[in-house]
Amino acid sequence: MARLVELEANGPRRLTADDIDEEKGDVAICQCGLSDSFPFCDGSHRQTEDEAADECYVYDDGTRKLVERVICDDDPA
Repeated sequence: MARLVELEANGPRRLTADDIDEEKGDVAICQCGLSDSFPFCDGSHRQTEDEAADECYVYDDGTRKLVERVICDDDPA
């Protein structure tokens, strides 16, 4: 399974003591790229549980779409 994720940030996100969840005492970092509170996990990864291992997906407004091919522009001009 692969997922295409578009991010707008261009720098690091530094975690501080204020990022610790007061109830749980931890910090969960998003690894799926779908969280509305990125870089923190909000449970959005649950919608990826049935992704097929050999497919690539993109999520658009919460709707999963299968990616048939990815085209990259290698020309730096």
